[in-house]
Amino acid sequence: MNMSARRRSIIFTLFAIPATVILGIALAGSHGDAAAPEASPASQTAPYLLSISDLMIATIQPRHRRLWQAAQNKDWDFAAYELGNLHGAFQRLGQAYPTEHGTSLPDMIASVTEQPFTELKSAIHSKDDAGFAKAYADLTSGCNACHQALNHGVVAIRVPSGTSTSDQDFNSAAP
Repeated sequence: MNMSARRRSIIFTLFAIPATVILGIALAGSHGDAAAPEASPASQTAPYLLSISDLMIATIQPRHRRLWQAAQNKDWDFAAYELGNLHGAFQRLGQAYPTEHGTSLPDMIASVTEQPFTELKSAIHSKDDAGFAKAYADLTSGCNACHQALNHGVVAIRVPSGTSTSDQDFNSAAP
C-alpha cells in the first residue's frame, strides 16, 4: 500500500469510528422511541444523556488524536480547527455534567486545559513544532491527572506515536 493510500485509510478510520458510535447511539435512541407505543410522562422529562465515558470516547478522544495528527502533517489550519472542536467538546462535557464525585467538572476541566489550550493556540498560530509538542504533552498529562483525580486512572492517554489510530495506552495500568 503506498503512502497516500495508507494516509487516506488512516484518516478514514479516524473519522469512521466516532461517526459510527454517534450514529449507533442516535439510532438506538430513535428506535427506542419508535418501539414504545406511548411514553410515560416521567420518561419524557428525562431524555437519555450520554455518559462521561461516552462523551470522552465519541468526542474528546478522537479530537485529541486528530489535533496531534494535524500538527504532525503541518496542517496548522486543521490543527486550529480541531483545537476549537476539542475546547468546545470539553465545554459541553462540563455543561452536561456540572459535578462529578462532588467536584465541579467545568472547574476541573479548566484547571487542566486552560494553560495547554493557550499554549497550543500560540504554537499553532506560529507553526511552532516544539511549542506544540510541549503544550500537547502538557494537555495529555492534564487529562491523565483528571482521570486520576476522578478515580479513573486506568484510562491512560498518551501522545500518539506513529500511525496508531488511538491515543489510549492499552499497555499501561496507569500513567
